[in-house]
Amino acid sequence: MGLRSLGVALASTAALITLPAVAPPPALAADANLSQGRTATSSSTENAATPATAAVDGDTATRWSSAATDDQWLQVDLGATASISQVVLNWEAAYAADYKIQVSSDARTWSDLRTVNGGDGGTDTLAVSGQGRYVRMQGIHRATPWGYSLWEFQVFGTPGTTQPATCSTANSAQGKAASASSTENAGTPASAAFDGNDGTRWSSQAADPQWLRVDLGSSQDICKIDLNWEAAYGRDFQLQASADGQTWNTLKTVTGATGGRASYDVSGTGRYVRVLGTARATAWGYSLWEVAVHTTSGGTGGPVQGGGDLGPNVIVVDPSTPNLQQKFDQVFAQQESAQFGSGRYQFLLKPGTYNGINAQLGFYTSISGLGLNPDDTQINGDITVDAGWFNGNATQNFWRSAENLAITPSNGTDRWAVAQAAPFRRIHVKGGLNLAPNGYGWASGGYIADSKIDGTVGPYSQQQWYTRDSSVGGWTNGVWNMTFTGVQGAPATNFDTGPYTTLDTTPISREKPFLYLDGNAYKVFVPAKRTNARGVSWPANAGTSLPLDQFYVVKPGATAATINTALAQGLNLLFTPGVYHLDQTIDVTRPDTVVLGLGLATLVPDGGVDAMHVADVDGVRLAGFLIDAGATRSDTLLRIGPTGAAADHSANPTTMQDVFIRIGGAGPGLATNSVVVNSDDVVVDHTWIWRADHGEGVGWETNRADYGLVVNGDDVLTTGLFVEHFNKYDVLWNGERGRTIFFQNEKAYDAPNAAAITHDGIVGYAAYKVADTVAVHEAWGLGSYCNYTSDPSIVQRHGFQVPVKPGVKLHSIQVISLGGKGQYAHVVNDTGAPTSGTDTIPSKITQFP
Repeated sequence: MGLRSLGVALASTAALITLPAVAPPPALAADANLSQGRTATSSSTENAATPATAAVDGDTATRWSSAATDDQWLQVDLGATASISQVVLNWEAAYAADYKIQVSSDARTWSDLRTVNGGDGGTDTLAVSGQGRYVRMQGIHRATPWGYSLWEFQVFGTPGTTQPATCSTANSAQGKAASASSTENAGTPASAAFDGNDGTRWSSQAADPQWLRVDLGSSQDICKIDLNWEAAYGRDFQLQASADGQTWNTLKTVTGATGGRASYDVSGTGRYVRVLGTARATAWGYSLWEVAVHTTSGGTGGPVQGGGDLGPNVIVVDPSTPNLQQKFDQVFAQQESAQFGSGRYQFLLKPGTYNGINAQLGFYTSISGLGLNPDDTQINGDITVDAGWFNGNATQNFWRSAENLAITPSNGTDRWAVAQAAPFRRIHVKGGLNLAPNGYGWASGGYIADSKIDGTVGPYSQQQWYTRDSSVGGWTNGVWNMTFTGVQGAPATNFDTGPYTTLDTTPISREKPFLYLDGNAYKVFVPAKRTNARGVSWPANAGTSLPLDQFYVVKPGATAATINTALAQGLNLLFTPGVYHLDQTIDVTRPDTVVLGLGLATLVPDGGVDAMHVADVDGVRLAGFLIDAGATRSDTLLRIGPTGAAADHSANPTTMQDVFIRIGGAGPGLATNSVVVNSDDVVVDHTWIWRADHGEGVGWETNRADYGLVVNGDDVLTTGLFVEHFNKYDVLWNGERGRTIFFQNEKAYDAPNAAAITHDGIVGYAAYKVADTVAVHEAWGLGSYCNYTSDPSIVQRHGFQVPVKPGVKLHSIQVISLGGKGQYAHVVNDTGAPTSGTDTIPSKITQFP
């Protein structure tokens, strides 16, 4: 028992000895306790034993307790709008010095009912006056080093008038997450039956049985279901509801149906609704234009519930799973060459030993172990990425990942021949690792972090690679830029005649959050920050575990409005694999919010909105997703902090890890800025910010994007920074004391001529520009390459542009002309030899100035 637990135990004992069961405090005769037993949520919990619900359970021996930071909150949903007259807070020893009582009708916009300053703990009985459905204690400052802790949070008042339940005409299912047993093709997805468009449809494979289901987001009283069948209709089917998406109750059984439009009165409760087809009426599958679900709540849905299943594109397996190799092979056959396809998949391997498998990973496919430590999940076999689909060229092996498991390769060496946006995290390779494709064709990676490779790593044909906080048994070679920080066994720096830049430690690192199993319960582990790290973070595993019910599990078909409602309620986000179209910006406003993607979940902003904004708050964790620009220009795809942000986050920085940006390639995309960092102290750990040079919707103006990464915040650190092909500056750094460790860049291939990229008398925008006003900046392991295919006569002034000041330092810098298509006149400013010829030979500077 730790000291905190001991203190709690003593406090609990004292409370039981000295305090009899607490009677409801004095209130108006007509007032009732509106909060007891209602749904409660919080910004955080100290641990699984102190949930938000414990503060509204009527038991003074149980409590809610938050994480040990200021600005935490607890809120209760009263179930309906009520008149509120009194709020009673029964504090544990860890109480608030300053806090507010707030009320809201929608859990998003809050009004203050009462502000308390200089609180002294014990029981606070507060007279208030207001109306609302949600009531919140918003902590401002703690009185102790611990978090905020309440034995009970009681809200008294008069409940709103209850109207007779009526079946709403609103469709509670429209725009909600949908899945199906199968689809006929990519043009007939499950989501099409819930999009409100009678011109789109879901269609299944031509077999019985089949099913289509929708997640309403919370438990609802279901009163009617409308079906609009296409010509391929169901003759016999069941309408079902479920609380958890696993156990189903049949609301109605239909036999001998004749298709067309039909409405069915039903009575039942559930979060999930399913149409289960048992017999088709035609030789085709089942096909529905639309399904509408009506509820007695009118489709408002109440609060968004956390937890639930992981959706249709997460494949959870264990060592006894039958035909496991076949599952890997089926997904690989679909995804091997699907560079701009819509398929997204996540394999999750339960702890155990897997023998004789070869998990080949194609595009948008991730594989992860579900243990708390990599060695909990052992693969005696291989996880393989090769380039057979592209004739042995691995320069386009993008968008895939492996994480949190151990591999004993079948022939002693595993092959991971990837390009950008393909992280290899938290892996124990009990052998060697080959980073080149079979045949040693071109390769353009790559990133390893928090991993142990017992044998030798062989990059061979890899042009560049960044490795962080790991250990290797050896490292054989590299082409241009091999950069290491905090890596045990890394080669010594040799950039004069070799490709190596090595720093002994990483100044700040915090590993990516990951999903794991605690017994049978899914949790997300959020690793703690490390400073001057060297070697892996495990098995010590400093950090925090969050239960899945603190996450809105986002599934294909979910709307931006529902996502924002979940965030406003205090839930984190777990995006399951899929493509999500956004008609409003996702707003992350709460400190310590986790936004985690599985299987390269993809966010597409529509109508010119920005994809995501993060407030200027502590500790937000963004990880594991792709933002793909929409056809209407967005101003900024991802913004961290508003303009002018200035708060100090050095103790608990926001981190952005394995978050990738794409403009064009899958279709036309437009954005003025890709990522703008306004907050201070942000850590960007592995990103590929890419304006497409190939695929659909590609052209100088067709997928125009002026800026890749713009940094306005101070004390920002980037590690593993890949930014390519922007119309103007790929990186523009305006903040003070910025640091970059490893940078890879290609200039835009499609610049039509020198005039199109000439500014201020300079031909070409620098790949990496530090503003003239900056006094202190430092960077290591930087490379910029040009491949001006539209006009090979372009001579770019320089790859890097920085102010010449004592505090501005660059280490290991190079520029390269790829095959002579364009040239660089200098490396940094007007320093460094020009590139020349067609032999692709770097021009280097080991230090600047």
